Amino acid sequence: MSRPADTGAVAAPMTGAATAARRAATFGLRLAATAGRRALMLLILLALVFAAVELLPGDAATASAERGESAADLAERRHLLGLDRPLWERFTDWMTALPTGDLGNSARGRRVTELLADPLPNTLVLALTAFVITTVLSLALGCWASARPGRSADRLIGHGSTVAFAVPEFVISAGLLLVLSLWTGWLPAVTVTGGDGRPTTWTMLIMPVLALVIPQIGWNTRVVRGALADQAATPHVEAAHLDGLPLSRILLRHQLPGAVPAIATGMATSTGLLFGGAVVVETLFNYPGIGAVLAGAVAGRDTPLIAGVVVCAGAVISLVLLAADLIRHATLGARA
Repeated sequence: MSRPADTGAVAAPMTGAATAARRAATFGLRLAATAGRRALMLLILLALVFAAVELLPGDAATASAERGESAADLAERRHLLGLDRPLWERFTDWMTALPTGDLGNSARGRRVTELLADPLPNTLVLALTAFVITTVLSLALGCWASARPGRSADRLIGHGSTVAFAVPEFVISAGLLLVLSLWTGWLPAVTVTGGDGRPTTWTMLIMPVLALVIPQIGWNTRVVRGALADQAATPHVEAAHLDGLPLSRILLRHQLPGAVPAIATGMATSTGLLFGGAVVVETLFNYPGIGAVLAGAVAGRDTPLIAGVVVCAGAVISLVLLAADLIRHATLGARA
């Protein structure tokens, strides 16, 4: 009788290991499929960028033309820039070189990677700082409101977050400039850069970060509050209330873990909004980021430079979204 029992004892761990391996394989396939979809979306976006610039009036040759240049000079410049080649051929060549890290040459003849070497890290510092502050404050405000459902604090946070998200970044930037710079003189109105291309003092980051953070705190606070409210209606949270557990423990140990997937998705979505808002904010505060580079590239019809900015921003956003997918799958898998 002991032998069947031993066989069953051995079979149980084997079955558990097989189940774990099957789950890991399924997770890997889902992750690969998600990464593939992100890459395909980025490819489509880049194709649209090339097409959109092509549809704009003028081209890089006319945008960089000087007064008095003849039609022959413009034709020669178009040939040097490859603008006389079909659009699909230029796009294919650019995409073929992309996996090697080659973003091509700008219309001015400089390497795109060199043009983005200084502005891109500045934008990443700005966006990362705003992202961290947004995450911390949104979680704090959302949890505070959830711990006081229906009370004045909950209503105040709800109304305040709605207003904050509804106000555009350029309006917030103008208000910050008016109050913190022109009226009080507490902060510099524009960003002054040193010889290394970086802001000379950290205080020059305050207003650009605030202009990005305020709308995103409004959005993510509502996401956190809604996710926690959904978890509050689940049976295990209601059981925890009936058991008389402290509200703080119920919030942190029972509601928040279940709300992590929705919160992670909301925070990851903010990454794209932060990069989009950075273009406006950097221009208003003269911040040395990719916003000014992108504005100049659009004005100059510089397709490789525009595509280089898009692919860098798209890669960062895709990585953050992929990290959110990992958190969501891991959390849901652990709960399963």
